[in-house]
Amino acid sequence: MKENLLGKTPSELKAAVAECGLKPYVGVQLADWLYSKRVRSWDRMANISKSARALLSEKFSLGVADPVGMARSVDGTCKYLFPVSCPRGETFEDSAVEAVMGCRFCMTGRQGFHGNLSASDILNQFTGIEDSMNLTNAVFMGMGEPLDNYESVSRAIEVLTADWGFGWSPKRVTLSTIGVIPNLRRYLDEQRCHLAVSLHNPFPDERLEMMPVQKAYPLSEVVDLIKHYDFSGQRRVSFEYTMFSGFNDDK
Repeated sequence: MKENLLGKTPSELKAAVAECGLKPYVGVQLADWLYSKRVRSWDRMANISKSARALLSEKFSLGVADPVGMARSVDGTCKYLFPVSCPRGETFEDSAVEAVMGCRFCMTGRQGFHGNLSASDILNQFTGIEDSMNLTNAVFMGMGEPLDNYESVSRAIEVLTADWGFGWSPKRVTLSTIGVIPNLRRYLDEQRCHLAVSLHNPFPDERLEMMPVQKAYPLSEVVDLIKHYDFSGQRRVSFEYTMFSGFNDDK
């Protein structure tokens, strides 16, 4: 399986082109085409010679794939289905699902674990739609738990917010989590993006009934951790709450 270039930093792209005997500046050009111009074809990279593109394409894949499906809601919201990488090197069209922790009210949480998305899989969802250049905000959330795939999510955030990448302000990015404390601490230490915590019930026993993660990482410990960080500036924390009649919305 070819190694994906989407998701690599400029220094990593320089190392990649060096493997093909090319000069470091080609790596800088690749970063520009992948992130600033967001091209999805080797043929579009006009300032990279045809011979250099041929060498690179033999060893590397751009890591981009067009969506294989799209559904549009009556309110204009669009939902895309993207093929993603498989651990065995294939691609699959119907399993782009990250389902973990088994939240009782989440259908994807009942489907079992299928694998983690790579950084290129994540970033491809930004570059692969027609309105790519018009996107204003992004939320990392289920299917699955972003903090269970922290390395790939962190790399995707780096590309989104770096000057050499998409150049987004961290204020445009939010990570939603059920509260996986070890990687939540890493996220709060390493990132400047917003945080959203899936609350859904403030009472421990009732939350445990809805969200098994409450047993491993109690909400009280999650809140105690959050209190140690400064949210008085531009970064903010919010709490998500889905209401179910007669269970967690008593009048």
